[in-house]
Amino acid sequence: PDPVAVSRVVSAGGRAILRCGLTGFDETRIEELLPRYLDLYAQRGNASTHLYPGIDDMLRDLEARGIGWGIVTNKVGWLATPMIGQLGLEGRCGALVAGDTLATRKPDPAPVVLACNLLDADPARTLFVGDDLRDIEAGRAAGTRTIAAAWGYLNGGDPRDWGADAIADDVAALRSCLHPDRDVR
Repeated sequence: PDPVAVSRVVSAGGRAILRCGLTGFDETRIEELLPRYLDLYAQRGNASTHLYPGIDDMLRDLEARGIGWGIVTNKVGWLATPMIGQLGLEGRCGALVAGDTLATRKPDPAPVVLACNLLDADPARTLFVGDDLRDIEAGRAAGTRTIAAAWGYLNGGDPRDWGADAIADDVAALRSCLHPDRDVR
């Protein structure tokens, strides 16, 4: 399959990836193949997964300032938890709300509200960053301020159309959104 086409659907999950790579397969066959795909994904681990350049420094800056942060993902916990460890974020991430933590997932606001509760954070004073329309919808519905990360997977969408409170074209712009009171280059 075309890696660019697959990258456009990665944030939509395993089913979307299989649909993209296995054109012509009906939904029944996709459902049959999904467990095997997820097993292979888990076996391979997150070998090619890494933080975007500058993200770790930004997170460490937040931590140094006593600002907690968390992750809300639609990825199931048995895949998300090892990834957090592999990325060196275990023990640093104050809240991990995975796609199977609750009965609902983003764009429902409940996972974002749970993350805020786990962080003891007031949603009205929370910035929720995402690279998918579902992230912005969930954050807005939860009462957070939202930032669209315009460099992520984006699921083929244009973050300027999502109604986020701010758009960060890169990590430096995201840092500026998080620290509007100072120059962060």
